[in-house]
Amino acid sequence: MHPNIIVFLTDQQRYDTVGAYGNPLDITPNLDAYARQGTLCMNAFTPQPICCPARSCIQTGKYATQTGCYRNGISITNRENKSLADYFNEAGYKTGYIGKWHLAINGIVKEEERAGYQYWLGSNLLEFSSDAYDLVMYDNDNQPVKIPGYRVDGVVDRAISFIDQNKAEPFFLFVSLLEPHCQNHSYSYEAPAFTKQKYQGKWMPPDLMALGGTAPADMAGYLATVHRIDEAFGRMMDALRSLNMLDNTVVLFTSDHGEHFMTRNSTNKMSPHESSIRIPMVFHGPGFEGGMILQNPVSLIDILPTLLDAADIPVPQEAAGRSVKRLVDKSDKNWPEEVLIQISETQVGRCIRTRKWKYAVTAPDKEPFLDSSSNCYTETELYDLEHDPYELRNLICFSGFEHVKKELCERLCTMIEKSGECRPEITPVISKPQPDGILPQMFMPKPEAIQDISNSHRYIRPRNEC
Repeated sequence: MHPNIIVFLTDQQRYDTVGAYGNPLDITPNLDAYARQGTLCMNAFTPQPICCPARSCIQTGKYATQTGCYRNGISITNRENKSLADYFNEAGYKTGYIGKWHLAINGIVKEEERAGYQYWLGSNLLEFSSDAYDLVMYDNDNQPVKIPGYRVDGVVDRAISFIDQNKAEPFFLFVSLLEPHCQNHSYSYEAPAFTKQKYQGKWMPPDLMALGGTAPADMAGYLATVHRIDEAFGRMMDALRSLNMLDNTVVLFTSDHGEHFMTRNSTNKMSPHESSIRIPMVFHGPGFEGGMILQNPVSLIDILPTLLDAADIPVPQEAAGRSVKRLVDKSDKNWPEEVLIQISETQVGRCIRTRKWKYAVTAPDKEPFLDSSSNCYTETELYDLEHDPYELRNLICFSGFEHVKKELCERLCTMIEKSGECRPEITPVISKPQPDGILPQMFMPKPEAIQDISNSHRYIRPRNEC
């Protein structure tokens, strides 16, 4: 019997808001519990830290430059790129989509822009068609449907209804929240009423303690919203439990990208840093049992092959990723040791992330909104993630790392080529001697020394100048 498949996608959620990734505030007890039963991807990343391109990668299993959807405002109506819904439709599944889409041109998503989903209740830009307590989405006939309650609850309530109404047949359901993304027209993190105060001044990630940005004003609302998401996720899982469907339903919880609160550029994302690209990812259900923690780097590119594999549907050869299920059952012995990140709108950039290193390049002569790629890049950033996990010390200009940069440059070029682009030329920056012979990694404390907000005096502001 084919399992049901549910994707539960949040928007702009940092990985470190989840207890399973080390958050100390017990914000996500439901997700943490299911992570202990299922599979936790400790090192999960987005291939494109911006909404529309990241979502195109999830739906098609291809890089944003392969589909042409490399920035916001580009539709994936090109049906040469089959979607998750297409594959599940062909396998006899009932497919449904509820929530934010952000893969069409306008607010109301035309039928031909829905990538094959049979049941539809969504909005292209949920942040513009609704507010925290004024949720409006559009049905299959593009008629507005106003749903009472807090927006997170309204979306998940409709997901629970879909589950109940389709429990007799295998289904594929994609649940897409706007939260914890900010409300665009007010640029505020619209937490549920009377909950924001609970998290005021309680916790701040070390990168944000060092860099500031908008986090001091916004973190409490952001965390309160994440907690409400977890409560809604728990209600959905309770519905599956009450319907005796937990044992035959694969559930994926993840996010499209992270959030750096304007510390790395003038946006909240679109940078190669962990705060932008690292995301939560938890699988639960048949094939993912046992409380496994995967340390291998995993990408949103891997979602399509993973979910198809979990449903025993053949994975297409053109898929750019691999099935995480093969990591769980240990049948994939050659899993890549790195992930590729493409960056647009703020820069035409590329990045490779290994377990120890982050290496990023950009094309300064390209227009980020108009150009999807380049044949020539320049080195911009190198971080030693083992000693500097919060990326506060850019090593790209320091001497002594030439061999590291050379190796990472070669690996990045190979990954760019495999993603369908031309193999680029990358111009190295001129290195300079390290001051007084001090190794750059000594400028940051070890991760175990980073404990709470009271230690904020320890953190050194980043020095990126060459």
